[in-house]
Amino acid sequence: MARESAIVVGAGAGGLAAAIHLALAGIAVTVVEAAEAPGGKLREVVVGGRGIDAGPTVFTMRWVFDELFGAAGTSLDREITVTPLDVLARHAWDDSSRLDLYADNARSADAIGDFAGAAEAQRFRDFCDRAARIYKTLEGPFLRAQRCRSPFDLTRRLGLARLPELAAISPFATMWSGLGRHFHDPRLRQLFGRYATYCGSSPFLAPATLMLVAHVEQQGVWLIEGGMQRLAEALVRTAERLGVTVRLGTPVAEVLVERGRAAGVVLATGERLDADTVVINADVAALADGRLGIAVRGAVPGVPPKARSLSAVTWCVMAEPEGFPLHHHTVFFAPDYRAEFDRLMRDRRLPADPTVYVCAQDRLGDIAADGPGNQPEPLLVLVNAPPSGDTTPPSDAALEIARHAAFERLRRCGLELRVSGDAVVTSPADFHRRFPGTGGALYGRASHGWMASFRRPGSRTRIPGLYLAGGSTHPGPGVPMAALSGRLAAAAVIADRDSTSRSRPAGISGGMSTR
Repeated sequence: MARESAIVVGAGAGGLAAAIHLALAGIAVTVVEAAEAPGGKLREVVVGGRGIDAGPTVFTMRWVFDELFGAAGTSLDREITVTPLDVLARHAWDDSSRLDLYADNARSADAIGDFAGAAEAQRFRDFCDRAARIYKTLEGPFLRAQRCRSPFDLTRRLGLARLPELAAISPFATMWSGLGRHFHDPRLRQLFGRYATYCGSSPFLAPATLMLVAHVEQQGVWLIEGGMQRLAEALVRTAERLGVTVRLGTPVAEVLVERGRAAGVVLATGERLDADTVVINADVAALADGRLGIAVRGAVPGVPPKARSLSAVTWCVMAEPEGFPLHHHTVFFAPDYRAEFDRLMRDRRLPADPTVYVCAQDRLGDIAADGPGNQPEPLLVLVNAPPSGDTTPPSDAALEIARHAAFERLRRCGLELRVSGDAVVTSPADFHRRFPGTGGALYGRASHGWMASFRRPGSRTRIPGLYLAGGSTHPGPGVPMAALSGRLAAAAVIADRDSTSRSRPAGISGGMSTR
């Protein structure tokens, strides 16, 4: 019999994780990726001869990759060099208000006590306990499991004995109101509210459940030597050692459906690749918009433009920082957070005075790896943006105004950037071109409202043989979550294959091998 085959469309973390798990199950896997490099939203741009992370920059939940590489017979530490960060992030509000959060919660509590008083330090400890409880409640039945269809499904998985835990995750309160129960200092409320943006969402609309992100960071943040792109490359190496074929620079024009199930893909060149299973590692909006063919347009519900998550404007630069001690991750907060998100979510416009994130990827501490000052270092500067890159993309003039506003926010906090050469700018329109159907939204559907998590599609679609992986699917956005989605997609493929095999009467020729 012919060996069972699968095609994975997209070489992001979700697609590569799915490919590895499918290969481990004995399936012949081909990954096709439109871009010239793997990684999906994990991407690198070159400025002044240096590669700069231009996508995700925060590496957390390393256990996901410990398990993934371990299953493939290797290890994360064997494939790449990762270093734990002592300082999770540095935060600034003006040229005198600064606060570091540490990997050690006790140090963070002491820093918060010095910053905002002993009462706030105790409230931080209480907040950490609550974030840990939320995470521990959801890790097994939600993050590691196939999609819950409703709150009742989640309740069933937890069991009646754990109903108090379910109530404690606060799905009906907004994150902003939930944080108000813990912090009286508005700066701390703003700091921890920013975790909603890790899902491309507003803290004023997202559920308080997202406070679990604080616990995820407190479990550890790591620096990947050479940048985040090295993780994608390591996943490709691991997949190829298992026999996976990875074809870069290979866009797909259409997913084939024959006899009611997925049957392969047609490449943009016209080449046809047949397969028993197709896994789509692309934003679900591209599938629903028919960008992978009309035959699969109805495989998943679409994402209405109003339900999209945030986009971004980024500037990748080589620059000499002066006047402010940047850390690897530094956030410069705007004074009016509500006005910022009203403008983003309600008005669909770039903020007039944005919160700015800067990643100084060469830094483990306050000093760049090449030494203090006097030479440019690679920096990513980012502000949130509305996901309207397909309808009302910001003009060049609007992008220049946004750049001025972002760099002015840095100056007000004491940071001057002496930029060398040109910046590489990425706008919502650019993200839309890279990820069609999204308008530039970077996280799929926004996590707004108590039903948001249940509206994300799971691994299975309405078309047999067609499966989903990636940050726009369950369990959610972010590099480790996307990798978990790939594991879940592979598990669904294998479970469905085994179920079909068991239901097929013995003795009928032409049956599909289960190995």
